[in-house]
Amino acid sequence: MATVLVSVLLVLLIGRGLPELVRLRDFSWWRHWLDQAVQSSPISALAFGVGVPVLLCVLVQWGLHGTLFGLTSFLFAAFVLYYCWGPRDLERDVDAIAKAPDSERRLAAAQALRDDGRNAELPFEDEALVAATFSAALKRWFGVLFWFVVLGPAGALLYRLTQLLACIPEHAGAQTQRAAAILDWLPAHFMVLALALASNFDAVFKTWRDWHAAHKGYFELDPGFLDAIARASVDADVAADGHAQDQENHSPLVALDDAMVLVRRVLVVWLTVIALIVLAGWFG
Repeated sequence: MATVLVSVLLVLLIGRGLPELVRLRDFSWWRHWLDQAVQSSPISALAFGVGVPVLLCVLVQWGLHGTLFGLTSFLFAAFVLYYCWGPRDLERDVDAIAKAPDSERRLAAAQALRDDGRNAELPFEDEALVAATFSAALKRWFGVLFWFVVLGPAGALLYRLTQLLACIPEHAGAQTQRAAAILDWLPAHFMVLALALASNFDAVFKTWRDWHAAHKGYFELDPGFLDAIARASVDADVAADGHAQDQENHSPLVALDDAMVLVRRVLVVWLTVIALIVLAGWFG
């Protein structure tokens, strides 16, 4: 677990200090492999497009285990985590929206938050921006991090390739969409738990309970609960901060800024939990 924590901190440090390296997150090789190996079946797309690269990652992960006192395993893990993180930089995308000089360019910049492969335009409205920010945080940060913690580098690659596959129209069948939703379900709920600790607990819990009561149950794979809880948390924080005047004049930008503050808090909670597990292992 200490390796996991150091890998995550290293990835965050590189992302902050060397943002130009984001170009290394190039999956064109994978698209070429997908086009060559897969016809039209979603099952074959999952098997060959996701299963084969993940299996190769597992073999490399296993082969490097214990070599050079674990240094090669750590470097490989950190590389795979960095490669699967994003692939776009969420902080820079949000900054580009906030710093856009006019409404037209703000709207254009906001489209970078979309990671779901949809063609519909993301409206420049507070609720839409908050939902898109949390969805992007799940798919760029927390989904990758969760499966990296659980399964190591292979888990991070499994998550990223499944999400990429679900955004390709010719391969985005029901099975692919369901696989992507399954991989999102646990990290999304852990985001909610961290958000309850880092924000307004009552607003988070009430929205979570009401959303599931109004839908098909607590094990429904629809990630809409995260959107609803994100909006409720931002509304509670904006109200608590007394931004009534800001809400009237610049509601989308205020909501976007508050959404990123909450996303960062959730990340801090996750890293704190990982650090506590590491410390417990050392002193246990």
